[in-house]
Amino acid sequence: MTWTGPTDPRAERHAPPAPVRPRTPADLTGSAEIADQREPRRVAVIGGGIAGLSAATALAERGVEVCLLEKEQYLGGRVGAWPHRLPDGTPATMSRGFHAFFRQYYNLRSLLTRTDAALDRLTPVEDYPLIDTAGRTDTFRGLPRRPPWNAVAFALRSPTFTVKDLLRLDPRAALPLATVRVPEVYHQLDTTTAAELLDAVNFPAAARHLAFEVFSRSFFAASEDLSAAELAVMFHLYFLGSSEGLLFDVPTDTFDAALWEPLRHHLGRLGAEVRTGTPVSEVEPGGDRRYRVHLDGGAVDVDAVVIAAEVQGLQQLVRSSPRLGTTEWRDQVAALRTAPPFLAHRLWLDQPVAPERPAFLGTGGWGRLDNISVLNRYENQARQWAATSGGSVVELHAYAATTGTAAGSSAEVPEIARELEDQLHAIYPETKAAGVVDAVSLWRDDCPLFAPGSFADRPTVRTPDPGIVLAGDTIRIDLPVALMERAATTGLHAANLLLAGFGRTGHTLMTVPNRGRLRGLSRFKSEEES
Repeated sequence: MTWTGPTDPRAERHAPPAPVRPRTPADLTGSAEIADQREPRRVAVIGGGIAGLSAATALAERGVEVCLLEKEQYLGGRVGAWPHRLPDGTPATMSRGFHAFFRQYYNLRSLLTRTDAALDRLTPVEDYPLIDTAGRTDTFRGLPRRPPWNAVAFALRSPTFTVKDLLRLDPRAALPLATVRVPEVYHQLDTTTAAELLDAVNFPAAARHLAFEVFSRSFFAASEDLSAAELAVMFHLYFLGSSEGLLFDVPTDTFDAALWEPLRHHLGRLGAEVRTGTPVSEVEPGGDRRYRVHLDGGAVDVDAVVIAAEVQGLQQLVRSSPRLGTTEWRDQVAALRTAPPFLAHRLWLDQPVAPERPAFLGTGGWGRLDNISVLNRYENQARQWAATSGGSVVELHAYAATTGTAAGSSAEVPEIARELEDQLHAIYPETKAAGVVDAVSLWRDDCPLFAPGSFADRPTVRTPDPGIVLAGDTIRIDLPVALMERAATTGLHAANLLLAGFGRTGHTLMTVPNRGRLRGLSRFKSEEES
């Protein structure tokens, strides 16, 4: 069986840009394709995360020669995985932790079908409860799928909402959450913080912790540092814009085994060259083709470049490539900011967690603990280790984990890790008696920050140079996407722009509806205010 795309009949398909006819003598034949075949195109894709893999796949499938360059020894970027050994020598795998593959991540899921037509290497997480310090629990199990009834049912059965709380909500302030259009919502809300929007709506404190803080912190920032427009797009994407549901899937095995190594082989079969452990030092116009991409000890000459690096990597590459772009564009790249550091703390325990524990638990109000994952509930490698050892593999996340210092410091890691373990013991008391076979802490600060007021100056996929395009979850694209889906979507769009310039047809993009289900109320409000 093959994944056939969205089940939401209102999902939108976005056609790629029309191919531009090459200006060559072959135009006399009336066939742009003949001209294209006579002049093979070669593209460097810098970055092997979701955005880079999406761009590389889209290009290679249209006959473009692709050279994918990734600085790390593994693919997947922030969703990558690498080898690790436990103290007794047992091979294991480490990663940055849990990622949810939502059903409305259409472009990402389409990418994965290249090597897994039925998406059998993803497995559903039946529920992901959210719990606060008072023991109140929200759940997404059994909610209706159709908006707005999914959000209404969630609120009505939530222990954090009372009838009195619902009556106190300000419907006018809440209206932007139900009438989202991109990019209009950014023009409307981007200079407001997510916290200010929630204050205006008058959400009760407990509901904010569970219904919004858990999600807003998935952007690796507290609501005080996040654009209200990003929060509104998130609410639209996961609640009011799609009938795909609020549940998600996770890989059945480690990220490399389930996702990226199969895609590496797929690219190889298409003739693409994939080089890991290959940092890029500079991109400059010229060489045997249009651009020369400098590597340690060598260079690659190409007709175009996709830069799909994370924020700091993009900024460093632009700084070291002084001939790229305009001053205004270079300033936009330099102004990008990263979110506060986060900590992923993985524990191999010598005892199991209680059988009723979910695969994933979101937390609200538990200090810096944002969620708990029990990997052996869904990941084959962790499941096999737990079955053999009698233990369990548990991961704890702290997003925006700084303690008030300007940028946070890795010196804080032991303190934060102890705090997370204490919170784990309070929520799952059986883990307090468990011995720790191994513990690994990852401290990272490379996720984009979508700060209030930053949307207008965020660099887009298209750059001042038509042969240079950008991709990644930090890059602006005026579609209702976020997180991993934004990375996949910008990667496909970057490839489409280059393909159009090469005279080739690109790939259709898919999104949830780019309009709120209650958009009629938005028109009513505008008429009333005028």
